[in-house]
Amino acid sequence: MKTVQLPDGTHVTALGQGTWGMGEKKSARNDEVAALRLGIDLGMTLIDTAEMYGEGGAEKVVADAIGGQRERVFVVTKVYPHNASCAELPKACERSLARLRIDAIDIYLLHWREKTPPLAETVDAFEKLRSVGKIKRWGVSNFDVDDMK
Repeated sequence: MKTVQLPDGTHVTALGQGTWGMGEKKSARNDEVAALRLGIDLGMTLIDTAEMYGEGGAEKVVADAIGGQRERVFVVTKVYPHNASCAELPKACERSLARLRIDAIDIYLLHWREKTPPLAETVDAFEKLRSVGKIKRWGVSNFDVDDMK
């Protein structure tokens, strides 16, 4: 599987697995877990999820899929913008960690940009989480050039 190198030197698979639509129906849970496990076995070890997907249900599916093989998997999850303040981001992170049943998120992303909280506040909150080891890296998702200003 082709990999890409992140700025810190970490290599991740160029092709990952998304979980949008997972965790919404209990009847689909076994198939969703099996699909993610098959992807991992085929080398797609980057898994992208979000607290928004299935209102946390997708993160629980990921937890079931990666159980016993955390060291093989690179977990990306995303936070709602309304949970991205200095007060709320640590709580949202803890909820995601609990649902994922992991100690640290490999990359934690702001899912999209809204006017509040200010982006600088979110960056500060991400940095605090990184400094205490709850997340290894952070970034943004669904941003255009204007969103970065």
